[in-house]
Amino acid sequence: MVTKRDGRQEKLDLEKIHRVVIWAAEGLDQVSPSEVELKAHIQFYQGMKTADIHETLIKSAADLISEETPDYQYLAARLAIFHLRKRAFGQFEPPVLYDHTLAMVEAGRYDKHIIEDYSVEEFAELQQYLDHSRDMSFSYAAVKQLEGKYLVQNRVTGEIYESPQILYMLVAACLFATYPKDTRLDYVKRFYDATSTFKLSLPTPIMAGVRTPTRQFSSCVLIETGDSLDSINATSASIIKYVSQRAGIGINAGNIRALGSPIRGGEAFHTGCIPFYKHFQTAVKSCSQGGVRGGAATLFYPIWHLEVESLLVLKNNRGVEENRVRHLDYGVQLNKLMYQRLVKGGNITLFSPHEVPGLYDAFFADQVEFERLYVKYEQDPSIRKISIKAAELFGKLASERASTGRIYIQNVDHCNTHSPFDPLVAPIKQSNLCLEIALPTKPLLHTHDEEGEIALCTLSAFNLGALQSLDELPGLSDLIVRALDNLLDYQDYPIIAAKLATDNRRTLGVGVTNLAYYLAKNGVKYSDGSANGLVHRTFEAIQHSLLTASNQLSKDFGPCLKFNETTYSKGILPIDSYKKDIDNYCDEPLHYDWETLRSSIVKHGLRNSTLMALMPCETSSQITNSTNGIEPPRGYVSVKASKDGILKQVVPEYLALKDKYELLWDIPNNEGYLQLVGIMQKFVDQAISANTNYDPTRFPGDKVPMKQLLKDLLTAYKYGLKTLYYHNTRDGASEDHSDDGCDSGACKL
Repeated sequence: MVTKRDGRQEKLDLEKIHRVVIWAAEGLDQVSPSEVELKAHIQFYQGMKTADIHETLIKSAADLISEETPDYQYLAARLAIFHLRKRAFGQFEPPVLYDHTLAMVEAGRYDKHIIEDYSVEEFAELQQYLDHSRDMSFSYAAVKQLEGKYLVQNRVTGEIYESPQILYMLVAACLFATYPKDTRLDYVKRFYDATSTFKLSLPTPIMAGVRTPTRQFSSCVLIETGDSLDSINATSASIIKYVSQRAGIGINAGNIRALGSPIRGGEAFHTGCIPFYKHFQTAVKSCSQGGVRGGAATLFYPIWHLEVESLLVLKNNRGVEENRVRHLDYGVQLNKLMYQRLVKGGNITLFSPHEVPGLYDAFFADQVEFERLYVKYEQDPSIRKISIKAAELFGKLASERASTGRIYIQNVDHCNTHSPFDPLVAPIKQSNLCLEIALPTKPLLHTHDEEGEIALCTLSAFNLGALQSLDELPGLSDLIVRALDNLLDYQDYPIIAAKLATDNRRTLGVGVTNLAYYLAKNGVKYSDGSANGLVHRTFEAIQHSLLTASNQLSKDFGPCLKFNETTYSKGILPIDSYKKDIDNYCDEPLHYDWETLRSSIVKHGLRNSTLMALMPCETSSQITNSTNGIEPPRGYVSVKASKDGILKQVVPEYLALKDKYELLWDIPNNEGYLQLVGIMQKFVDQAISANTNYDPTRFPGDKVPMKQLLKDLLTAYKYGLKTLYYHNTRDGASEDHSDDGCDSGACKL
């Protein structure tokens, strides 16, 4: 006898088990239902739960996923969907949408506005449009991620309350609820189609949160601290608020004065940066983001900070807890003058920011003024300073970046000279957890400060592999810009400085995922320049489409309140300010009518200050069965650890395209990849999560030379990259880095 899910007992029916596996295998290639059953090695016993039998079959199918038999990822997924629906609804057939939504609202699991905003008749129309068969398009990794992170559930008891298509439909309904009743269902249906067929990828905060009473959906939160206890405490309080609501955090702490600085005229001396970094680390790790993912943050500081030699080693495994802050990541800020000192064999002078008036602000706002002040303070004997050879300091930076993988780079001059914001009034002083956001911030002077500015960015991504043609981009851009812009008004803001900044700037970050599949499908590679023209055409089309959509939205609803602080208001577009070194290796012309768009932007404005950011898409790429963001895959089958165990995912169309994919460790060096990122950066108004990758076996003595590490930093700067994310070293392991909460598909979308 076996025990059913409802507690009833019935006689074991082996044929029923067989029928379920046969059903899951229908239409799939090179899968064997009998193999799944044999490999399951089910040990039957009296009273065994049918749920346990089903889970054993799922695991058996998942274990068979391989390069030779990739379709087992779909067989396992179908079995998992069957199991999921039984858990959620007590049956395979999903419930009626209205009845389900009403019950979930009454239970406090869905936001009550859904029932209040839509009529029973509208629900009936959406019910007819729902296509539950799309659940069968997921890979196994996708279903497990949906179960683990996205579906509404009780994370204490493990109860699940919905299925994927209900998730997609209700997200669409929430995002367009305020649109006129004569048009909104059309938008809801089209957005549902775009997301549930994987053309658009949504980040973790939107997938997990929209439709629930927790209304915070921005993936990235940028918080700058000032050099006062009140500001530091306000920063910490803001971190806790946003970490608890699923956001990845960027902290700019570069303005905190150095160790030994006088306080209150010498009454005390300052304890330096490290105790306050520890304070921020405690805030970040205090919440688990509702069980969806762990809190994570990247903290930024300038390379010329007086304490930089101690700050560079904060993640280092050597040392003691007192001089390490290992559970944050770090972004080291550079500019042209720092690179010039390296190239020319000069020194870098270190200062405490508060002892060199105007220098810290000029570092971001005005490069000419920064150099003038920097040289002036170097020559002033009354100012405390340390001089260190640039090669030695860059060597320490590169060494720590290599050994930890997670000391990141921000080129602050590129962030401000190739920016949608006028750096004199709205400078970019930091990025975020995954290094793709570049937005203005101002320190909070206290928790309720309305003059400070916390920057939020709401993300999404185009799945390049799902596009049949670039002609689809205008329609998809209109959908995603409207949806994300609505989200800004729909969500709550726990900190007033974040709400005011969002109202003023309405920043969005739409990126891409599945680039590796897109390149393979088009027969071009990362490494040899063959992809340069395609990438140029694609990203030009994306930026033109997004700007057009935001311009139209501005005509409908008005521009963002601080449109006047953007370079767009002056008619300056990303195609005007990019690093011209790109033209030396990519001679692809512009194909779109930029002048008409430029005139329309100047006349009618933009609804959104920013529109593009290229994020890692770590989790969301699994949902859409895509290769991660813009990255080449490490293998044809990626093996990713999650709290649900090991998940195997096969690259799209492996059997047809296996000779076309270029795997990460087959790429000879970083040059071709960095060239492609430079082309993307030409059009991307924010930044790009771009990595550098090294296989030590390609170098003498199996050791990557320091010269190569520094050369790649200089190359990335030369091609206009604003940021560098992971430093990956091949060590024989095949697992991917986890992005710890920065997803598009976020922040890790």
